[in-house]
Amino acid sequence: MQLTRLELYKRVCDRPLSKVAPELGISGTALASICKRYQIPYPGSGYWTRRSLGLAAELPSLPEASNETIEITASIPKPRQKRTPEEIAARKTKRLARPDRPVHHPLLFGVEEHLRKTRDVKEGEFLRPYKRILPDLISSETALLRALSIANDLYLALHKQGYRVHIAQAADDLHRIHVKEQEVERKDRKYGRYHSGSIWAPDRPTVFYVDTVPIGLALTEMTERVTMRYLNGDYHREDSRLIRSAKPWQLTHSWTTEQDMPCGRFRVIAYSPKKGVDWSVSWQETEQEALGTLIPKIVETSKAARDNVQRLMDAEDVAEAKRKKEREEWWARYERQEDARKTAQALADSRQQLAEIIERWGRAMTVERFFADAEERLKSANEERRQRLEERLTLARAMMESIDPLDFIESWVAPEERHRSKFI
Repeated sequence: MQLTRLELYKRVCDRPLSKVAPELGISGTALASICKRYQIPYPGSGYWTRRSLGLAAELPSLPEASNETIEITASIPKPRQKRTPEEIAARKTKRLARPDRPVHHPLLFGVEEHLRKTRDVKEGEFLRPYKRILPDLISSETALLRALSIANDLYLALHKQGYRVHIAQAADDLHRIHVKEQEVERKDRKYGRYHSGSIWAPDRPTVFYVDTVPIGLALTEMTERVTMRYLNGDYHREDSRLIRSAKPWQLTHSWTTEQDMPCGRFRVIAYSPKKGVDWSVSWQETEQEALGTLIPKIVETSKAARDNVQRLMDAEDVAEAKRKKEREEWWARYERQEDARKTAQALADSRQQLAEIIERWGRAMTVERFFADAEERLKSANEERRQRLEERLTLARAMMESIDPLDFIESWVAPEERHRSKFI
């Protein structure tokens, strides 16, 4: 098919490439390549979206060039090569030979890169990545690879048992519990530069389901209480190489403090992510026992907890229904009390306004009697004085408000106009 440059430009501006390309017998990618070769602009997806919504959208203008003829050849699909029975059998054997267990759990693909894109942290502190929807995995930079390895082994062990580990959806209404990071729980907490530093946590829990029971999983590196020494404008571990190699005179104006720092050992917490259900089990590694050896126990304990967690969830549902009923009853009582208060207030306000209106009318009547007496006296005044005061009396009367009681009562607001009761 042959088209001039202008004709092709009109076609791609009239409809999307995906609609024009099949008419020419080529793919959309090939048509885009032809347009690029002959400097023919075409609108992008944003243009067609705006046009479908009835919004204004500008077409790209055609650059100046010769209106040459473009030869477009329809693509011929390649014939599919038939496989021999031996090749089919070999592919089937290869597929069956694949292990059921993948090397890497799908949930952890690309996670390391996101965890390393972190806010500024000092040496030894936990990573604080910008991304908030990540597997529940908390670690310092030095222990990150090991944390990913433990998480991978745990997720794959659950996958082998038929449980899919995933990040909970927002619509599931599941919540992450607060995970304590101290290896030995203490009354005080001294993590971070100001002993109140926040530790990053994902927005949604990492969960798997045992039948219909959700189980949350959290993996965190623990902290230990260590002595930190101030040197050269910053704190360093007392057992670090920098402090141990410092000269005595360098430590003259130095001091120490205690701080919780990541220790390289990890803890796994299995918990119920349903709000109001208090169930959790934790496993933590020691210098004698690595966490990897505890993974079979973690899997079995989580599976065995199904009935107990289900019972706690059912109890929480009953308790929540009771709390909801109590809230609704309290709200009904509150609405009735508030309605009665507003009704009484409306009655009091109407009475007060009516009393003020009557008082104003009384003052207006006093003023009216004043003007009536003035007009009566003006009749007996001499001509010169009457002409001088008549205009002033008219101006003064015009300044005063109406004395008609109907005008006064028209501005009054009745109690029902102020508030109409829902219950009476």
